Amino acid sequence: MNIDQILDSIYILPEASKNSLKEHITEVSHPKGFCLMEADKVIPYVYFIRKGIARAYSSTSENDITFWFGSEGQCVLSMKSYVEDKPGYESIELLEDCDLYVLETENLRKLFNEDIHMANWGRKLAEAEMIKSEELIISRQFKTSLERYKDIISYQPDLLKRVQLGYIASYLGITQVSLSRIRAEIK
Repeated sequence: MNIDQILDSIYILPEASKNSLKEHITEVSHPKGFCLMEADKVIPYVYFIRKGIARAYSSTSENDITFWFGSEGQCVLSMKSYVEDKPGYESIELLEDCDLYVLETENLRKLFNEDIHMANWGRKLAEAEMIKSEELIISRQFKTSLERYKDIISYQPDLLKRVQLGYIASYLGITQVSLSRIRAEIK
């Protein structure tokens, strides 16, 4: 996806506001396996995925727990860093070679103060990210692993082709053995 499509999917900005925002956006590429964000650090950037896929996870003493996947067109940020300028709790790993758009949070905050349209764009970005978090929490609390797997099939089928099954099992909160049983049951 190009940057205009991504920005417009969040909130349609007047052309002058969008051009001001785009002046602060650069493109970067990183290889598969690259750690884009590290837990317990302030991340002073907001990323948008042009091409590729990433996962967010938190580590425990026993393993990593994947709780989010992002692909083309999606925003990648630490909400704690974005909102409070404090260290985030998540790590973000690239699962494919990725092309990303990057924006320094400090520049974004300046634009928020200068332009009400930009402030509204930032509000819509935060609202969209909060809705994603809310949906994840509700899904984890009220759906079975089979229902959550069916949601992936319905809403994110490309994950099944692009992401290791171990990460998908972690995302679903189950073991790989349980995921294999679910997959066999659905076939």
